[in-house]
Amino acid sequence: MRTILAIVANRGWQVHHLDVKTAFLNGDLEEEVYVSQPEGFEVKGKEKYVLELSKALYGLRQAPRAWNIKLDKSLKNLKFSKCACEPAVYTRGSGENALILGMYVDDLLVTGSSPVEIMKFKTEMTTQFEMSDLGLLSFYLGVEVDQQQDFVTLKQSSYAKKILKQFGMSESNSTKIPMEPGIKLHQDKSGEPVDATEYRKMVGCLRYLLHTRPDLAFSVGMVSRFMKRPTMMHLKAIKQILRYLKGTIEMGLVYTQYGGDEVLVGYTDSDLSGDVVGRRSTGGMAFYLNDNLITWCSQKQRTVALSSCESEFMAATGAAMQALWLRNLLSELTSTKAKVVTMYVDNNSAIALMKNPVFHGRSKHIDTRYHFIRECIERGQVVAKRVCTKEQKADSLTKALPAWSLMVMRHLLGVRDLSALQG
Repeated sequence: MRTILAIVANRGWQVHHLDVKTAFLNGDLEEEVYVSQPEGFEVKGKEKYVLELSKALYGLRQAPRAWNIKLDKSLKNLKFSKCACEPAVYTRGSGENALILGMYVDDLLVTGSSPVEIMKFKTEMTTQFEMSDLGLLSFYLGVEVDQQQDFVTLKQSSYAKKILKQFGMSESNSTKIPMEPGIKLHQDKSGEPVDATEYRKMVGCLRYLLHTRPDLAFSVGMVSRFMKRPTMMHLKAIKQILRYLKGTIEMGLVYTQYGGDEVLVGYTDSDLSGDVVGRRSTGGMAFYLNDNLITWCSQKQRTVALSSCESEFMAATGAAMQALWLRNLLSELTSTKAKVVTMYVDNNSAIALMKNPVFHGRSKHIDTRYHFIRECIERGQVVAKRVCTKEQKADSLTKALPAWSLMVMRHLLGVRDLSALQG
């Protein structure tokens, strides 16, 4: 969704929102399915009989798959092609007649350079399904979208307010940082346990908020590691995240128009042994489409790194896999040839290790799958370049930062105060 919106913002297009009414009832069943007669509608004398379904029903396990197959056939009949990299995205035509369609169950997002083609598609769909035309996209899966002539904004302010109200933090004092720098959260076996169910609810709600708030990715990732037996230490940390959210409710992403072709750039970073429990590092990545942030990740690495070089090398490998997927997806969406992706790393040793095809004593012990990035560089799919730490946009995804550093990194990520922008 974010990739499509970044393309839309750069090309000055508009995204329209369609909804299929009672979508699952359109699905055709391929197998025999029987249900008991509905209560109050039994046929007299045949109360023990069952009914054979000819169409899918809501609540039926086969219903989502049957609907997906039905929609896929309908779109292909309309000459749409499914993207090989993303099965939820379809494309049709090229140039001035190009259309891009993104779907989530019964919600359809359609965009393109020609308003005539978009209206034509809407007409075609209404002949096959009962549709609701919701006009320009403004709200999708909890994300508030504002389409302006020169930019597109994404935020989850309403959802954030709902979270604060749900957990009784609406009247709390705000804080400038979501997590104290240098904090070392651990299992705290001797600490006072708290309600694990409530704690998991808080983590789950904050997780969904990360769709538009990359500045929360590291802190939420940290507190989510202790859901098995949370204590007061962990609850205090998660409440600080909520207090930070209280003061940054209107924060979100801005996608602006840069003109020209779309260029994909990535940043990858890692700390060293930040996890005090397993001594594993946290890797972070952020990818931009013409300086518009479209995807990011903050994740604990699976293997213990013996040096910062190894840690950065493993983080870059994970980013390379994401880069190839985005590269191919962008190529399909824009009907252009796949381009080289530039990835910025702030560790010279890691870059040298990526470019060196020879295994030596310092690298032969590293898990085989982490050497994937070497092949990507050798094939010319990815290029690794040096960037100074102050300009490393993925830095806030790997560690907790002080207020001033967080403010700078938040700006580099692309998170803005949208209330000020709209005002």
